[in-house]
Amino acid sequence: MNDQAELKKEYESKRKEVQHLRQQLNSIHQEKENYYHQLRTSRDKLRSKLQRIELLKKERNELTTVVKQLKGERNKFNEEAKERRKILQSVDKKKDVLTEEMEVQESPGRLKSQIAKLEEKIETEVIPFEKEKALRKQIKELKAEFKKIEGLDLAWKEHNTAAANFSEKRRVAQEFHQQVQVKADVSQSKHEEISKLYDEIKAIRSEQKPAFEKYKEFKKKYEETKKALEETLPRLTELSKSFQENEERSYQSILREKTAEVQEKIKKRQKLSTRDILAFQATKE
Repeated sequence: MNDQAELKKEYESKRKEVQHLRQQLNSIHQEKENYYHQLRTSRDKLRSKLQRIELLKKERNELTTVVKQLKGERNKFNEEAKERRKILQSVDKKKDVLTEEMEVQESPGRLKSQIAKLEEKIETEVIPFEKEKALRKQIKELKAEFKKIEGLDLAWKEHNTAAANFSEKRRVAQEFHQQVQVKADVSQSKHEEISKLYDEIKAIRSEQKPAFEKYKEFKKKYEETKKALEETLPRLTELSKSFQENEERSYQSILREKTAEVQEKIKKRQKLSTRDILAFQATKE
């Protein structure tokens, strides 16, 4: 009897211990999953930001290549513009020397224009002979003067051509420079975004550390509690099975005693109670 009482006491103790361990295991599991969810959310954020960085790097590198090509074109046209400027300066120097030597006050173009107007006047207007004679003399003098400065006229043409070439090369070089500036600004903005994303990644990883430590702590507690529960359950099952067997034996013993009483009453033709009848039926089942 004492042994049975001790076993009963042990059974109740183990049952309460298992109940407590299960509650504790469930609570630890919830805490562990909470930190796991935090870590998974952080990993998703990191993955998203790293993917964005890879895309930005690709776009930035493509822009860097384009900028390099544009700079090459810009530098090429700048060099060509420098050469055209040297040519223009050389032509202007030649023109200035010719102008200074001939003491010309008017440009060759204007002289040609004056000659053309006077010739047209003679051809299209009716003018007195003396006046026509004077005009022809003037034309002759102008042509003589023009002939002297014909080299200057050529110098002016060379000047105009050289100036146009220089302006065109400089214009194209400036266009490429503007394109370089635009692409470089876009590339810089992507670089700045990349730097910002790296700062955000650093902050996320810093936040991850305490969450990861907590996750490891609760995972360890979970494994320890699970192990304790697994070690306790077999003894509780053993005690439970033993009590069931004892209860079954007690129940069968009571039934046998009751059956014997009923059979004795039947022999003596005594009246059976409802309890007697139920007990007798139970033995048959």
